Amino acid sequence: MIVVTGATGNVGRLLVETLAAAGEEVTAVSRRISPSEVPDGVRTVRADLARADGLKEVFDGADRVFLLTSGEFLGAGGDVAEVVAAADGARIVLLSSQGVGTGRHAPAYEEAVKASSPEWTVLRPGGFASNAFQWAPAIRADRVVAAPFGDVELPVIDPADIADVAAAVLRESGHHGRSYVLTGPEPISPRRQAADLGAALGEPLRFAELSEDEARAAMSAFMPPVVVEATLAILGRPTEDEQRVSPDVEKVLGRPGRTFADWATRNAAAFK
Repeated sequence: MIVVTGATGNVGRLLVETLAAAGEEVTAVSRRISPSEVPDGVRTVRADLARADGLKEVFDGADRVFLLTSGEFLGAGGDVAEVVAAADGARIVLLSSQGVGTGRHAPAYEEAVKASSPEWTVLRPGGFASNAFQWAPAIRADRVVAAPFGDVELPVIDPADIADVAAAVLRESGHHGRSYVLTGPEPISPRRQAADLGAALGEPLRFAELSEDEARAAMSAFMPPVVVEATLAILGRPTEDEQRVSPDVEKVLGRPGRTFADWATRNAAAFK
């Protein structure tokens, strides 16, 4: 049985659907989840992974686990080692971040999983294509995309590709002890993302470039300062590794990752 934590998120929701369609026995876990949000036959568990006293039910019967820890988990003092211990020998697939490999983020979660799990695989995605949802209110209201560093290119990844890689790793052998960097198939700038969204909507969008200070002020409304500064550094001053297209999506799936234009077409309704 496969336990999927973060099952209502951009990756977890798609992963649950993919695994269920493949005939796997799945338990979908989130702080707020109901049976109506998952395919028929999927067990749901409402749980806070930061609460050690509720972890036994979460992982009961699991032999494989997709582990996603959120900012809420960190803020509540969650302990990844406790979560892995509660999984009781299950194979762990951890959704981490490319920033761990490039030194932007601390490696504590990865280290805890590697030290405590008998079998582990780490997924390190770069920026998500779905981060573009933050532009939806302004696009719907004014047909404008406002973002900093308009011409800096990064190979953002479609969450559907992360879910597909996670499903393959959970269902196949041969991935133990590996860390995969997950990116899209090409670097793309915010200005080009705006153009692709406009093409998906059938009308042009205006791009308004924010200064770094303007972006910092906007991001500080929903991110802690350390995350704001790390994000601005990646967006405005990426390393060569952060701009490089990784071969790992194609290595695992046997096909290239989806483009941002494809993501925009599939999600155009959110911007209308």
